Amino acid sequence: MSPLRLPRDALLACASFVLTAVAVTVAWQWSGHAITDIPLYRAYGERIANGLVPYRDFPFEYPPGALPALVGPALVTDSLTAYRIVFAAELAAVGGLGVLLVGSALRHLGRSAEERRLAFAAVAFAPLLLGGVVLTRFDLLPATLVAGALLLVVAGRPRAGALVTGFGVAVKLYPAVLVPLFGVAAYRRGGRRELATTLALVSTPVIALYVPFLLVAPDGVLDSFGRQLGRPLQIESLGAGILLALHQLLDTSLGWASGAGSQNLTGTGAGVLAVVQGIAQLVAVSFVWIAFARGPATTERLVRHAAAVVVAFVALSKVLSPQFLVWLVLLVPLVGGLRGRTSLWLTVLACALTAAWFPLRYWELVREFDAVASWLVLARGLTLLALLLVLTRQATERAPARSRSHVPSAGHT
Repeated sequence: MSPLRLPRDALLACASFVLTAVAVTVAWQWSGHAITDIPLYRAYGERIANGLVPYRDFPFEYPPGALPALVGPALVTDSLTAYRIVFAAELAAVGGLGVLLVGSALRHLGRSAEERRLAFAAVAFAPLLLGGVVLTRFDLLPATLVAGALLLVVAGRPRAGALVTGFGVAVKLYPAVLVPLFGVAAYRRGGRRELATTLALVSTPVIALYVPFLLVAPDGVLDSFGRQLGRPLQIESLGAGILLALHQLLDTSLGWASGAGSQNLTGTGAGVLAVVQGIAQLVAVSFVWIAFARGPATTERLVRHAAAVVVAFVALSKVLSPQFLVWLVLLVPLVGGLRGRTSLWLTVLACALTAAWFPLRYWELVREFDAVASWLVLARGLTLLALLLVLTRQATERAPARSRSHVPSAGHT
């Protein structure tokens, strides 16, 4: 079965996603409440278009694989308005492709018609909840690469999936949490040689894109890693939600400051929670890796643990910007059965809770620690933890429906 064969319902979902995302983005811009990174992206793009080198001539916080998405619109126009349009069109195309990849993966996984309809509905109309975030950040690019990697794996082409995962890591680092899962599957499939091949394929795009910048600006590249690892407790994270709730209940002292591209809580409590949350994130991600390694490396388990490890990374991150939920929109729908349906509804709920404060109440949350927004932040964080629990608990329901076609496990090529 060709991994690129496209079901009709996937084409409809793709069209719905693109139209909804474009309409919501236009409305978002006209509302006067839009909070976007477009001016920052354009500034980066203009500098590079004018011959400056990222990491060397100016600080650049993203991996080098993100550069084409940011520079492309700047090469077409020097107008901010036109940059917005070109960037949104670029991401709409990427997102549409992502929906098609999800659709093809669902078909290879043998999902029932009901499961596909629910998955497509959630994906197609996610922009209604996430708003302009979908087309004003570049997170759809790594999310689509992850969807493509998983499609290749479930279609029996795990080596190609590993290579695509490497490109995802080079665009935004979070797909790296999938690598140990693919490594376990590779080892089960062909021993040390296959494991080495898989790791080499993942590493190739990362090395190819990073090495030129490491040669000309090693300090700048290392600084970009350091700034990401050293970020404080962002105001929308789970830890911040706990502190905000305590502030509402007990009138505890809270402070905030802007820095590292976000608004963050300050003070001893925030500093301690940032460390604790970082440790919890590492523990949760490691738990998912170990849980997968202790069981059979089937396609179903690989897909479920892939979703779980990304959810663990997001839910317990010190920074939980709204666009991080885009990563889940093209991933969680791949999980099947009752677990998959429950996970999908929890993902939708997390998006809806985010929409309840972002962007309309965001600055009230930051400047006034708005009570409603504070509780919404905590509720969103707890919802993501519930999602993680659903994805990682021991399976008790029947295996999801499969098509007549053979679905290769992660242990087959």
